[in-house]
Amino acid sequence: MTQLTQRAVRRELHSSRAAPSIAAAVLISAFCLYVMFEAALKATGQNPWLVGPDRAAGWLGSLSDNVAAAPLVGAGLLVFVVGLLFFLNAVLPGRRARHTIPNPRTAIMVDAEVLASALARRARVAAGVTGDQVMVTVGRRAVEVQVRPTSGVPVDVEGVRGVVEDELRKTSVEPLPVVRVAAAPSGVIGQ
Repeated sequence: MTQLTQRAVRRELHSSRAAPSIAAAVLISAFCLYVMFEAALKATGQNPWLVGPDRAAGWLGSLSDNVAAAPLVGAGLLVFVVGLLFFLNAVLPGRRARHTIPNPRTAIMVDAEVLASALARRARVAAGVTGDQVMVTVGRRAVEVQVRPTSGVPVDVEGVRGVVEDELRKTSVEPLPVVRVAAAPSGVIGQ
């Protein structure tokens, strides 16, 4: 795979950080511009536009005396949660629900929902149940297959696992996820 193709694959597998970065930059820039504007008005001896720096500092200093603890704690938690969301967005990998299929000539991406649909079809046939009785979830490292059998008809869990693993090997997705199959303890009547 060429370096250009590898870059394209990486861009398709990872989500962009542009929107949160722009939102944070706009909020911080607007706040800083407002503070600079108010400071310039104060320095030139003009009346403040909204709140002067002295009045804002005095209000912040006396905030704990004038406001009950509950709203302050709520506001502090809100600021903490917003900060935590920005922090986690910055440090977590931000992977999209896609897998790659190796090909020497081009980059091939497979959406996790498409892969889950193909695996569910194979699992349904192997288990001998209808489409509503099989649910497949494809993650980055694992494929979870949940089968609700028809009442009185046991499901061969190992057979379903083997069929799903075979389908994954045929599609050649990278990295190859681990397959986990679970049969529900109660069956579905009349399917």
